[in-house]
Amino acid sequence: MRKQPLVIGEYYHIYNRGVEKRDIFLSKKDYFRFLESMGEFNSVKPIFSLYWHNQKKRRQNVGVRHLRTRKLVEIICYCLNPNHFHLILKQVTKNGISEFMKRLGGGYTNYFNHRYKRSGVLFQGKFKSVHIDSNAQLLYLSAYINRNYFVHGYGNDKNWMYSSFLDYTGKRSRGICDTSIILDQFKDKNEYQVFMRENALFMKDKKEDEKYLLE
Repeated sequence: MRKQPLVIGEYYHIYNRGVEKRDIFLSKKDYFRFLESMGEFNSVKPIFSLYWHNQKKRRQNVGVRHLRTRKLVEIICYCLNPNHFHLILKQVTKNGISEFMKRLGGGYTNYFNHRYKRSGVLFQGKFKSVHIDSNAQLLYLSAYINRNYFVHGYGNDKNWMYSSFLDYTGKRSRGICDTSIILDQFKDKNEYQVFMRENALFMKDKKEDEKYLLE
């Protein structure tokens, strides 16, 4: 049991990384598999497995949206990095985040172990969760996560396909995120881009300073 229960209607910063800090995404296919899982597993009605679900879609000749029932969570933003991920989730059903993350973590681990002929755990324990208790924190974390690839120094993230940065800048129109809670607080997407850029530069500099202090 978690010390602090996850509450319906509240927002949480969810994150985890590979066991022993190992990479959990080794190819484009891995990233896309995780993203596909985020979309498909977000349903109150169990889908059992992506393979079974995709077979059902083919037989019925319908799109994914026709098969979904109520969502477990609202996905606000995300970033997948080589050895870890960050999400902001809003819980919309009872135990929604826990169920969503159980499906996501278990399903991806099974896929990864089968693909790379390994066994055992892939992630470093259970997912970590931090309650977002103010709007200011929500906005700040949205910038941190949307620009997380850049903040961690992996490189230029303007075309990084595995984060919601493209959804928030208008470069991708049919993503898995509900961007309205963030973007509705800004005049337009350009204003939010300025907000992200300024905060990302500050956060990257802060990380660099912390690294030097530890050396």
